[in-house]
Amino acid sequence: MSLSSFDVIVVGGGAAGLMCAVRAGQRGRRVLVLDHAEKVGKKILISGGGRCNFTNLDSRPEAFLSANPHFCKSALARYTQHDFIALVDKHRIAWHEKTLGQLFCDGSARQIVAMLLAEAEAVGVDVRVAHRVTGIEKAARFAVHTDRGTFEASSVVLATGGLSIPKMGASGFAHDMARRFGLAVTETRPALVPLTLPVPDVSGVALDVVARCDRATFREALLFTHRGLSGPAILQVSSYWRDGREIVVDLLPDLDAAALLKDRKRTRPKAGLRTILSEVMPQRLAQHLAPEGVIGEQKDKALETLAAGLKDWRVMPTGSEGYAKAEVTVGGVDTAELSSRTMEAKKVPGLFVIGEAVDVTGWLGGYNFQWAWSSGWVAGEAV
Repeated sequence: MSLSSFDVIVVGGGAAGLMCAVRAGQRGRRVLVLDHAEKVGKKILISGGGRCNFTNLDSRPEAFLSANPHFCKSALARYTQHDFIALVDKHRIAWHEKTLGQLFCDGSARQIVAMLLAEAEAVGVDVRVAHRVTGIEKAARFAVHTDRGTFEASSVVLATGGLSIPKMGASGFAHDMARRFGLAVTETRPALVPLTLPVPDVSGVALDVVARCDRATFREALLFTHRGLSGPAILQVSSYWRDGREIVVDLLPDLDAAALLKDRKRTRPKAGLRTILSEVMPQRLAQHLAPEGVIGEQKDKALETLAAGLKDWRVMPTGSEGYAKAEVTVGGVDTAELSSRTMEAKKVPGLFVIGEAVDVTGWLGGYNFQWAWSSGWVAGEAV
């Protein structure tokens, strides 16, 4: 076998690509990883505020969006969050659960990249950075053309991610290559992204809410920004949001707002409405959402209407902050084109697509990393 010939070429040195390369190498395959950046794992390094939210204890198929909600089940079952935690523990990387099953490194995300590179090195994976792939062709074998030469392999894995965070090099490369090989790509849009809309000028104010878009409901923090709404609750529902749809927010979860206001009308009749609301929400927000006036002078019907608006606050986003601020991409290579067991293209033997490039998108909180590990592992088992 020549120096430019391999069993497997993985295009993309992110979470999914490195996991795939490691598993294929463990099976004795001669593996080459090509990445256009100057170092691998750039998204891993910035994730979780630099601590990498590497999986979620509650990872399950229901936490993933796809045109085919069943597609992710096989990979997630064959390589689970517990399998990845065991790998982290093997490398003695300390971690902790933050909230809602989200697992983070105690130290740095660099530990996860170092772990994957150590695993790759142990099985002889050839990792090359600063190699821009310019084209992929298939005859008897695949030919992967780069700005630093051409490489051949029996199998090629597309693991270059989606369109989110273009300043880090994200592009539609995997989708373009898939189309060239005749694979369908579903509609894509930014996900886990702040939403834009006119809101009260209370930038920086955050509070615990229940946010809903259609049937998707999340209880987490909401953050007011200069451009609209952000925070985990909004990022979560943004994956489900489309133009023309409302976002419904309960600003006072676990609280009977009408009962509270009526009680304060009886016990503190001379208090201002805004003062009363400041008991249960940030003062700056209460100033905007409550009318002026003393609570004792308000009719019960008016208090009920105010309470209903706080429990069912409806907003119509004008858009999102786009791929520049999106953590992931909804949509991608159509799952109907791929084997759910191996991630191999049904029409193109030897071509695999994994990770964010596929039409599988997880919730905020480590789910997308778990999809990367799981889809990468099953492809590595098959190449």
